[in-house]
Amino acid sequence: MAVEGLAAIGAGIAIGLAALAAGIAEKDIGAAAVGAIAENPKLFGRALAIIVIPETLVIFGILVAFKVLGMF
Repeated sequence: MAVEGLAAIGAGIAIGLAALAAGIAEKDIGAAAVGAIAENPKLFGRALAIIVIPETLVIFGILVAFKVLGMF
């Protein structure tokens, strides 16, 4: 019983810290992307692709959480 609770806490921490790190990364990347788009609107596609990259951190956090909970 206690082991399952600790596993749930670990899964929550994995997702939470991954989401926090992605948010911090997107803050700086988003500001730079908006500045680049303001100067050259043709960079919208590249900026959008670069903004999406930190979201992979959250996907990895979810995968770790599933692994900790034994769903994989």
